[in-house]
Amino acid sequence: MQTTSRRLLLGALAGSAALAGCGILDREPEPAPRPDALQPLLDEALALAASYDRAILAQPDLAGRLTPLAEDHRAHAAELARVIGAALPSAGPSGSAPAGAAETTATLRKAEQAAQKTAAAACKAAPAERAALAGSIAACRATHAEALR
Repeated sequence: MQTTSRRLLLGALAGSAALAGCGILDREPEPAPRPDALQPLLDEALALAASYDRAILAQPDLAGRLTPLAEDHRAHAAELARVIGAALPSAGPSGSAPAGAAETTATLRKAEQAAQKTAAAACKAAPAERAALAGSIAACRATHAEALR
């Protein structure tokens, strides 16, 4: 009789292990992690740097004025990527830039103004340890918009 009880117990254990192994007893899957709140700032920094690169290719005479601004955005992207643990893409500029110098700087200025608003909102919503970074980026974008007047 003791042998039968052991066999039943071993059979029950093997059956429950098989059920657990096939996922029937698993909990519901965890939801996908939410994107980092600083991801939009990273995306904008990359987009702005690419916009400047396109403008410089289209208007080489503006390179001296626009290159430092593009470099600022690349520095922001690098720091944001480090903070949120993201990898930076390695893509060159694509697409086209506006035709004339005045149109180019006006388009870049509008992009800087819109991106500054995003960064300011991120600064207000960010926890203290990230607010300084977002605020610094917002200030830099506002400065860029003024430099493009």
